[in-house]
Parts: sequence; structure tokens; C-alpha cells
Amino acid sequence: MQEQLKQIETEALSELTIITNPRELELLRIKYFGRKGRITAVMKGMGRLSKEERPIIGKLANEVRSKLTEAFNQVTQVLSRQEQEQRLIAESVDITLPSRRPQLGKKHPITQTADRMLEIFRGMGFQIATGPEVEHEYYNFDALNTPADHPARDLQDTLYITDEIVLRTHTSPVQIRFMEKHKPPVRIIAPGTVYRRDYDVSHTPTFHQVEGLLVDHRVTFSELKGVLFSFVQQMFGEQTRMRFRPHFFPFTEPSAEVDISCTVCHGKGCRTCSGTGWLEILGAGSVHPNVFRYVNYNPEEITGFAFGMGIERIASIRYGLPDIRVLYDNDLRFLKQF
Repeated sequence: MQEQLKQIETEALSELTIITNPRELELLRIKYFGRKGRITAVMKGMGRLSKEERPIIGKLANEVRSKLTEAFNQVTQVLSRQEQEQRLIAESVDITLPSRRPQLGKKHPITQTADRMLEIFRGMGFQIATGPEVEHEYYNFDALNTPADHPARDLQDTLYITDEIVLRTHTSPVQIRFMEKHKPPVRIIAPGTVYRRDYDVSHTPTFHQVEGLLVDHRVTFSELKGVLFSFVQQMFGEQTRMRFRPHFFPFTEPSAEVDISCTVCHGKGCRTCSGTGWLEILGAGSVHPNVFRYVNYNPEEITGFAFGMGIERIASIRYGLPDIRVLYDNDLRFLKQF
């Protein structure tokens, strides 16, 4: 049995030298230390030995078992280090390679257009004024010379929260609130979100406006034309022409709609301008005397003009968009173009 133990030790140590992975090591461990393993078989056979042989063989068996256990542990540590080194190599990062460029966001085309519009008007001396989007009827209609029977106050156009509270249909209420707190001269631009019951290729229920107001002594209609002409030239290019058409707004008198020469065909006539050569961009006019009376301005002493335009409308003309609703689709393929 002593020779058998020595042979087991020699063979086990020899086989350990050719182990290359944990799977092979586990199989070898079972071969020698499993329930039917070679070392286990020797230990079970000790009951057949004489009293004199048993302590000698027992001591030798324990020595062989301890020696092999230590050898197995050493191989386990070696394989573990090798596995860790291989994993580190596989997961290593080559710092000499160029880094991945981060994807930077861009401003939405509506925001880009609004920023450019405000930049132009600030350059002409206008200051920015803001107000609430949930508005009282008084500021949205009454103080703007819009009587209760006016079509704009119909439920088909205006989104009502209560009988007296509405989602503002324009940013003109900002003008009233500003004039209530400030005496002339007034030169403000009022950007913001507005709401109406519209939805088609040129309208959405939620959209954005920029409105302007200039009030002082002896303000003339020609000054309104000068401000808007300067805006059009800076926004759409110096080759762009502009014209006024008579119109009606309850809060301005006289009132006009303003057109520019088509940015696609340059006035020759095309599908974009319906063959007219012109595109409507905004409404404007001299502030109605009744509006001044609501804010305790004397219409005999001061005059002024106001104008308003949709930012989406300006953006669609600026970028040549056939349908204004694409601005709200959140399609990254579309937005990345701007």
C-alpha cells in the first residue's frame, strides 16, 4: 500500500503539470479526491490492515493527501491569475485611439428662429416683456377692444378654462399688463406660447408668437413700416420686398397685413405662394384709441403701433417647410438638418 500511495502521489503531481484550465483541474480533483477517487479508495482500505501497519500507512496517506491538496491549491491560484490576466487583456482600452466624439444637441428650429427674431428687435431698442399663459378674459379680449360678441371669443377659436379664464390666444395681453404698470415711452417685444382651436398645414393648437408694441408722442404709421422693413431685411435677406394690405383688427386702427416677396420664387409665382409671388407673415397697425383708454393713456397725447407674428410661420418660410406640423413631430432625422 505504501508503494500504491507513492505511485498515486507521483502520477497526480505529473498530471497537475499539464492542467490548462479550471475544468481539467476539477476533473483531476474528482479522480483523486472524489467519492470513488484513488486517495479515497486507499483510505477506505485501511480497515483491512494490521494494527502495526495501520498507523504507518495512515501517516503516509495523510502526508500524501496534504501534499496533493497543497499542489492542487497552487495550480488553482495559477489558473486564477492567468484567467484574470486574460480578462484584463480582453477588456483593455487602447488610449492611443481617438475618442468617440460626444453627440451634442442643437436648438430646435423654432427656438433658433425665435432667438434670431428677438436679436433683431433688441437691436432696434425693444425690450422683452412676458406674461401668463393662463389669462383673464379682460386682458385677452376686453382691454384689447374686443367686445363679447366678437367671433374671436367664440368657443370655436378660444380654449376656455372657466367662463372668464382662457388660454391666451395671443401675447397681446402682455402689452396691456405692461402699459398698466409703465408710462410712455414703451418699446417692448412679447414672445410666448399661445393657444387656439386650429390644426392644419399652417396652424397648430399650441404655437408661439412674437408681438411688438411701441408707444410714444407722435409715433407714425411710417415708423411701423420702417421697423418691419428692417426686420424683414435682416430675417429674410436684403433682396426681400414687403407690402402692406388693408385689414381689420379690433385693437389697431388702421390695420394691415404684411406680406413679403416669396422666398422660393422671389415674386415670380409658385406653389408655395399660390402663384401670387407674396407670402403673408404678420398683422400690424396703429394702436386703437380705446386700447389706450383701458390703460389710462390719453389717446389725444400719445400714439403707437403694434404688430404680431407666429414664430412657426416665420420658421416655415425661413426653412422652406411645406407643413408647419413637422416642427412638432420630434423626428431627429428632420431636426438634425438645422
